[in-house]
Amino acid sequence: MGRAFINKLSDGVAGLFLRFAASGYVPASWFRDVDPKSVEKAKRSGKLSLEIVSHCWNYGHLLTYQLSSVVNHRTDKFDITMTVFYAVEDESIKPVLEFFEKIVVPGVRWNWQPLPKEKIFRRSIGRNMAAKSTQADWIWFTDCDIVFHEGCLETLARELQGRDDTLVFPLRDQGTELLEEGEGVLRQGRAAPAVREIALSEFTILSAERQKAKGAFQIAHGDIARSCGYCEKIGLYQRPSDRWRKTYEDRAFKWLIGSQGTGLDIPSVCQIRHIVKGRYKQDSLTSKFRASIRKAQDP
Repeated sequence: MGRAFINKLSDGVAGLFLRFAASGYVPASWFRDVDPKSVEKAKRSGKLSLEIVSHCWNYGHLLTYQLSSVVNHRTDKFDITMTVFYAVEDESIKPVLEFFEKIVVPGVRWNWQPLPKEKIFRRSIGRNMAAKSTQADWIWFTDCDIVFHEGCLETLARELQGRDDTLVFPLRDQGTELLEEGEGVLRQGRAAPAVREIALSEFTILSAERQKAKGAFQIAHGDIARSCGYCEKIGLYQRPSDRWRKTYEDRAFKWLIGSQGTGLDIPSVCQIRHIVKGRYKQDSLTSKFRASIRKAQDP
């Protein structure tokens, strides 16, 4: 009933309705085939497997730091699959992936997933592909400006022992200052690909404890991901787009799986904060306007 109704609406109206629905005003069962309560979730211990799923568009310089953090701060308590969805026409990413795929890291498998840019622009498409195909015990949906610094993955592996939560998330994250385009960190990221590091002292706690999973900080149980996907049955959120779409589907995902997540005390989850967003054309009026807003709102 719900799906057929939504399919008849324009994208704009459907988007507004779905945001209303995901606030809990509409039964989630309208938009899913599998009740998450019926999914049998394994409580695994010992060496676990984790798939990290990242999206990248015009952010090769940030991806460099994320992949470097997997190299620099890996843990032998996880078998890690590092999945990156990217567009083949994105020239900022190709040399980064070519560089890192030659680096052999014990317990880490690189998994590059090229898609047409129209599918990159709707992040839930790649996330759903990864959710349905993952073989991992846990799957972390993140963004390419997130760095897994010292102790992050090690602590996460310890915290996940014997758990069967539907969804977990780090209680706190740390961030850099809001970086201008000419800042050293961003400039170095755009240089020749290399294993790089940002000192942990460059990141500070951004806010009080997070109350629910959000955006780049969603770590789902593998059995839930395989059974439920990522907004798989919501047509709008699986439809390619001609431009980058805001990620309203993140809220819908939590609505569909029936969980806002369980907070875990995981250190050193770090974000590279930057004023100019790669999703907008450089030096365009939109880019300049949004950058000015971000700078004004930054505490």
